Amino acid sequence: MWTIYGRPARYCDGLTRRNFLTIGGLSFGVGGLGLASILRAEALNDNSNASRSTTGLGHKAVIHVFLAGGPPHQDMWEIKTDAPSEIRGEFRPIPTNVPGIQICEVFPRLARLMDRCAIIRSVVGCKDRHESSQCLSGWDSTQMNALGGRPSVGSAAARLYGPVDPAVPPYIGLAEKTKHVPWSDSGSPGFLGPAYAPFKPDGPGMANMQLSDITLERLQDRRRLLASLDTMRRDIDASGAMASMDVFEQKAFDVLTSSKLLDALDLSKEDPKIVQRYGDGKPYKYQYDGAPTCNEHLLIARRLVEAGARCVSLSYGRWDSHSQNFDLVRDHGSKLDQCLSALIEDLEARGILDDVTVITWGEFGRTPKINGNAGRDHWSRVSCAHIAGGGIRAGQAIGATNRFGEYAVDRPVEQQSIIATLYHNLGIDTATTTLVDPTGRPQYLVEHGPVPELI
Repeated sequence: MWTIYGRPARYCDGLTRRNFLTIGGLSFGVGGLGLASILRAEALNDNSNASRSTTGLGHKAVIHVFLAGGPPHQDMWEIKTDAPSEIRGEFRPIPTNVPGIQICEVFPRLARLMDRCAIIRSVVGCKDRHESSQCLSGWDSTQMNALGGRPSVGSAAARLYGPVDPAVPPYIGLAEKTKHVPWSDSGSPGFLGPAYAPFKPDGPGMANMQLSDITLERLQDRRRLLASLDTMRRDIDASGAMASMDVFEQKAFDVLTSSKLLDALDLSKEDPKIVQRYGDGKPYKYQYDGAPTCNEHLLIARRLVEAGARCVSLSYGRWDSHSQNFDLVRDHGSKLDQCLSALIEDLEARGILDDVTVITWGEFGRTPKINGNAGRDHWSRVSCAHIAGGGIRAGQAIGATNRFGEYAVDRPVEQQSIIATLYHNLGIDTATTTLVDPTGRPQYLVEHGPVPELI
């Protein structure tokens, strides 16, 4: 809820001293660290416009679809028809519009779009941990933990480029809250600090994004709010930092007073036919302690990147299929087929598919052998990924696993190489770009280069 609150004592102007403006879980004001700090990033670098292009979107962006729980690689993009029954599973492969490439039968729409996509069947470097950080940053949560961890792609892009539009945060997380908390992690800013954390609206519900107990006219009177702060602290601030807050807080107010972010989150402003094409992913099944199959989030993600977001991450479904694996894939897979294909077609129709990279994957794969509960357990030796847009060389399947789906036998692709490809598509050279950690040391974003077949 957008609210203004403070201590009980009030003054003649009707405001309390040291009032704080809270925007969801973010705040700004004296001692506050949040939206104003995020926007302050725009002034910290000289290349805030470096990622702008002359293409339809005007900037490069990433939509990150996290399949939380670990999707079964051998039941999605590389069906093992020659494996014995205890490994093969229940699905049959279907042809795509690229000769020689087949995928699972639950993805007929995506099969017709194979020439706009690429699948990687041999992702290696995963850890057996239910952590989105592996997919959002390329690192597990133990890396540089004492300094806050490694930043996710969205946080790094926010730090390096700043916002495209001051009214739209550069990094936005749409992940619904989950009982198993790591599955709703939208990404960490790591050692970059909270200023570069993803902005998290409370889902698509507009009720939680409205101003409360204050009129827009009163909110827009920023000087009146600033005058209510403790002026003595400004007077004794020799560094000038307090005075500089005027600039950054004005930008934070831009977010509140502009309708751009709220409009992007409001699907009532979208063409109903397009909303219908994406579907709603209901009824939500096999959710348990994970995320729902919220198809609308992919549409909202498209609207957010059009509004100016550089990176949008979301968590789609719960893929930890220790039991009922095939029923789960039929449910989640068919819903993903609808919304992911709609997103790709939508981006293409708007002329911005080359500007927006859509990556869809999970933290690891599943065991080759089917267990006694018709499920597959954790398998970190190999996993898979689906990627579209961003100007990639599409229409290909990269790598392969052995007959049983146990390990990569052809073209192993490091997980970090996929992350490096996302950076490359954003216009960031991982071979030369570094971020300075709190100790003053420069840190490379990843240790592997982009996937050469894709760029």
